[in-house]
Amino acid sequence: MRQIKTWVQLYVDWITRIGIIRFSLLLAFCIISIAVVIQGTITLLLRGVVDVVDLVRSVFFGLLVTPWAAYFLTAVIDELEDSRRRLTDMVHKLQVMRERDQALNQRLHSNISQLNSQIEETRRAEAARLRVLSELEAEAIQREKAQKELEEQSALLRSFLDSSPDLVFYRNEREEFLSCNKALETLLGRSRNEIIGRTPYGVYEPQMAEQIISHDREVFEQNRPITYELWFPYPDGRRACFEMRQVPFFAAHGERLGLVGFGRDITEHKRYQDELEKASQDKTTFISTISHELRTPLNGVVGLSHILLDTPLNDLQRQYLNTIHLSAVTLGNIFNDIIDLDKIERRRLKIANSKIDLRVLLADLQTLSKLMVEAKGLYLHFDIDGDVPHWVMADGTRLRQILWNVLSNAVKFTAEGGITFGVQVSPTEDNKVHLRFDIEDTGIGIPAHEQQNIFAMYYQVPGTKRAVGTGIGLAITQQLVEAMDGTIQVDSELGHGSCFTIELDVAVIDDSVDEAEVTQATAIADLRILLVEDIALNVTVATAMLNKLGHQVDAAMTGSEALEKFQPGRYDLVLLDIQLPDMTGFDVADELRRRYPEQLPPLVALTANLINNQQQYQQHGMQSVIGKPLSLDNLRKTLNELFIVCSLPVEPVLTDSQEKHLLDINFLQDFTGVVGCDVMASAIDLFEASMPEYLDILNSALTARDKQGIVEEAHKIKSAAGAIGLKRIYQLAQQAQSPDLPAWQENIHDWVESISAEYQGDLERLRHWLQQQRSPVQEHQE
Repeated sequence: MRQIKTWVQLYVDWITRIGIIRFSLLLAFCIISIAVVIQGTITLLLRGVVDVVDLVRSVFFGLLVTPWAAYFLTAVIDELEDSRRRLTDMVHKLQVMRERDQALNQRLHSNISQLNSQIEETRRAEAARLRVLSELEAEAIQREKAQKELEEQSALLRSFLDSSPDLVFYRNEREEFLSCNKALETLLGRSRNEIIGRTPYGVYEPQMAEQIISHDREVFEQNRPITYELWFPYPDGRRACFEMRQVPFFAAHGERLGLVGFGRDITEHKRYQDELEKASQDKTTFISTISHELRTPLNGVVGLSHILLDTPLNDLQRQYLNTIHLSAVTLGNIFNDIIDLDKIERRRLKIANSKIDLRVLLADLQTLSKLMVEAKGLYLHFDIDGDVPHWVMADGTRLRQILWNVLSNAVKFTAEGGITFGVQVSPTEDNKVHLRFDIEDTGIGIPAHEQQNIFAMYYQVPGTKRAVGTGIGLAITQQLVEAMDGTIQVDSELGHGSCFTIELDVAVIDDSVDEAEVTQATAIADLRILLVEDIALNVTVATAMLNKLGHQVDAAMTGSEALEKFQPGRYDLVLLDIQLPDMTGFDVADELRRRYPEQLPPLVALTANLINNQQQYQQHGMQSVIGKPLSLDNLRKTLNELFIVCSLPVEPVLTDSQEKHLLDINFLQDFTGVVGCDVMASAIDLFEASMPEYLDILNSALTARDKQGIVEEAHKIKSAAGAIGLKRIYQLAQQAQSPDLPAWQENIHDWVESISAEYQGDLERLRHWLQQQRSPVQEHQE
């Protein structure tokens, strides 16, 4: 059937191609031909012969049939063509529809794929959403837990701050309170809600608020913490001193938000500090009063006994008078120890070098010590090796005190035998001499392990029944020796006596200078002197001594009487006692300076209290100070200084002995020789920059009584000081870091204070030494 359709389609296509006419002619020809063939065949078969008539009849039949066949076929063909066209159109439409369906199908497939993708994404998003929800839920739980913990911590912190006795608050840069603790609420008598949002003007008194805001501005301007003290009033009228600490605080990204303030009640500390200061003042006043009151009769004993010794006496009277004079001198030395102890405690011990007669000093010491040993039945042997210079530059009072303390100790601990006092004099460079004093006794001796301990303050050798006193004599002696740039050592054997060795260097003054002074001293007789003294005994003694020196004395018992008696040109010198019944000697001096600013003779202070700084006397116009009890030597020396112009050698700023005492010269020379002066200068600067922190930590450990902390920080200071050759600071730190030393607890505060007080001065001396080392190098380079 399909083949027939194919043939029909071919037939129709063929007719369409050749046209209807040609097809009709061709069809007529074919029909005629077929008719002829059929007629001829049939005729041939039937009759055996084909006639022309038969052929014509066939042709005529063909012509007759052809139009009908052509019409039929043409109609069929037209119908078929029309059907074909419709079919073609339908096929075309179907094709279009098919293409459309394919496009739709493709789009559908794409949409399905996209939908599947969206479904997958939706599935993944849902899974992610579920995860996020799970994480959010977990985070919410965690946040809730953290919030709870934060609230607990905040409550704990708030509880901690509220339970703290210290003030805690913080303010923004507009000076408004953001929060505070319970202590500040109690102090101000207001609740936290009443304080928050207010400025200091809204919670404090105006004057106090202004002061607080000025400190706030200082914090903001300098952007650093500050500390200050402030007295706050409580609502009940009580006032308390607080140490305030204000610190700027910042956000995470560095923006400053305001300041945090802390306040610690230091009222008790201030009270304790005031009590300490009052106790110190009371002690100083007590020492001054005792010194003045006891030296007043002592002045009479020493002075009058000294004057009486120059009068005719029998042997027994001279012996008694010598004993009186010795006892008075001994008591005077005890006063000196007490006064020096107070000076040492307040870091005001000074060495005042002046011209002294060394031979007279040794002779007086020999005389006094001879009287002392004879009272115990001991022998005294003085052994002088070398030429003792006549005049030297030294602190005669301190030197006499040093030798007297050691001698009296030797006599105290010697029951049998005696004392040997050796003096060795050896010249050194720069017109100086090296003095060595050896005081050897045959007393009880000192155990080897205790020999260095005896120089500790308040220390006494345990088990020594004959050890009496407070244990300050040798400690003060050692500090006096070291202050004079000398050394003191002991060599002893238990039961076989002791030997103390004192060595120091002094400058020698040419004897020719002294002869000139002695000649001129004779020429200063007949001075007219106004003596202002309220103790009749002191007036008697001072008048006798001054008359012996050839001077005229007019006495005034009060300050008012002195002001009435004084007239310009009437007196050549005014001797002023400091403690008078109606006013002080300072008041008298100030009033005289006010009345007669250009017509005053020299003013000299008389005092039994030499604790005060020499500058204090100079501030009131006094040219000199004479200590009580009075002595002819001190009077003569002061008069010579005031009325004789004498060229004496000037003491250098830093002597060799001072360098050896303060600095490790050998180490410094080796160190600067290797690394150079510039590196040494940098090391000095680094030490100076580090010391404040070291001392802060050391003092805090000392306040906290943290022995280990003291030892550790003292060790750091010792190492640092040793690294730049500060010998004295090194030794002090070595003592501070050695808690096994005897009386360490009693002396640690003094050692730490010594380090704090002395290191700056030692650094200056070190820099001076370093500059001296640079100078030769610079000269060589030039």
